[in-house]
Amino acid sequence: RTDFEPRTRRLRRLKPRLGAMQSLMQSMEHASAEQRTEMLERLEEMQLKDTLRMFNGLVERCFSECVTGFRSKALTAPEEKCVTTCANKYLKHSGRVGQRFGELSAQQNEAAAQQG
Repeated sequence: RTDFEPRTRRLRRLKPRLGAMQSLMQSMEHASAEQRTEMLERLEEMQLKDTLRMFNGLVERCFSECVTGFRSKALTAPEEKCVTTCANKYLKHSGRVGQRFGELSAQQNEAAAQQG
């Protein structure tokens, strides 16, 4: 398995959410002030859910990979180093996925503008 495969899978998982967010943003153009407020609240809720999903994934992955002993309340030095490294990698990866996601969104918007 290459490093590219998980990123590709994650992008595929995120595409439907991108579509939902884009649809919401496009419908805001012709909405009343009250509808815009409601749509912005919905968008914020979607963003919060994505943030929580990312954080939960980070905790689950790094805990599973790094924590091996349960004899103490505190992490051992190697466990702590592993968790720090894992979290940094996970956040960098998530940032890259988000960046790529933005690029795909821009390409889709550009293609839609050229068609319309």
